[in-house]
Amino acid sequence: MNGSLNPTIGSDRIQSLDLLRGFALLGILIMNIQSFSMPGAAYLNPMNYGDMTGSNKWVWILGHVFADQKFMAIFSMLYGAGVILVTQNAEKKFGKSAGLHYRRTFWLLVIGLIHAHLIWYGDILVTYALCALFVYLFRNVRPSRLLTIGIGFISIHSLLYLLLGWSTPYRSEEASADAIAAWTPSLDSINANIEAITGSLSEQISYNSQEALMLETFVFLTYFMWRAGGLMLVGMALYKWGILTASKSKTFYLRGWILSWGIGLPIVIYGVIRNFAEDFSFEFSMFLGSQFNYWGSLFIAFGYICMIMLLAKSNSMLAFKSRLAAIGQMALTNYLSQSIICVLIFYGVGFGLFGQIERTGQILITFAIWLVQFLWSKPWLSKYRFGPAEWLWRSLTYMKKQPFKR
Repeated sequence: MNGSLNPTIGSDRIQSLDLLRGFALLGILIMNIQSFSMPGAAYLNPMNYGDMTGSNKWVWILGHVFADQKFMAIFSMLYGAGVILVTQNAEKKFGKSAGLHYRRTFWLLVIGLIHAHLIWYGDILVTYALCALFVYLFRNVRPSRLLTIGIGFISIHSLLYLLLGWSTPYRSEEASADAIAAWTPSLDSINANIEAITGSLSEQISYNSQEALMLETFVFLTYFMWRAGGLMLVGMALYKWGILTASKSKTFYLRGWILSWGIGLPIVIYGVIRNFAEDFSFEFSMFLGSQFNYWGSLFIAFGYICMIMLLAKSNSMLAFKSRLAAIGQMALTNYLSQSIICVLIFYGVGFGLFGQIERTGQILITFAIWLVQFLWSKPWLSKYRFGPAEWLWRSLTYMKKQPFKR
């Protein structure tokens, strides 16, 4: 066991993973832009803010059915696969991987905390770093058991929420009032949110930090730890089975796509119908109403995976694939750049358009950011080995300055 430990570059990369990562990176902005541009309460309950008629309503419906939680699920599975990739490489060369894994996790946590508290509270990197602390322990478990344990983890959030929903009538009036106020905030609360985001830099940082801390504690313990952590374990299983590396047949992926969407789409669409029928009431939509997409999204996410694996196995669309893979290869840089661009558009440090752009306008801005990332990622990688953020993360992880220029 000799040689130096270095990050994977160039021809050693697995294109299917880069394609899937690039696809998920673009898709996740469909939902994130709602949090960048509108009061946070509108993300869970679309009736809280903005027009919900005509094209704006359809943008929300299509985003909910085809994007909400789907791309986050893919990212989580990819991170689990990445844990296997990095640790297997280290163990082949040195017989151990804990030091490398936990350095990599620590520096991702640092980057995530900076992103969450200073730029945008909706950060997901902190969640992945915290989950990576324990999913590493499962890296040598066989795939079937990883899948079972992962689904078990994912189920815990559902159990918590269904119990909370069942207990709602038995809570004190004060506790119920606080929860309902968070689900349907007052106009004063929404205006305070807008003023904080469009105010001074110190006001923005203070608001970001407060919201980020809530996501990193209460929301992590009740939601992210179970869903993201469970999906990382599922991703480990899918990687070990060769599903994420396009190793299965085209027939496998085609059937997987059709079957998973045949299950997932009806569940999610039924959830949309029921939530509109209940007028997104706290008693229904916060608890039982949220579970249709929570579970249906897993099937739709797997359908997307099968779709991208079919693309990876195809000999067509080579120029498109090379650009999409470049976006995925620079996923961390592109994720952070999405935040920076959106903050400059919507926050007070930039154009201050927070709360002023309806959902139809938001999706057009999303498409424009996609175009920017399609245009810049491949040319960047033709000159440099990594994206800027990837280079920094790898240099810190491997404790030596990585070569940057090609």
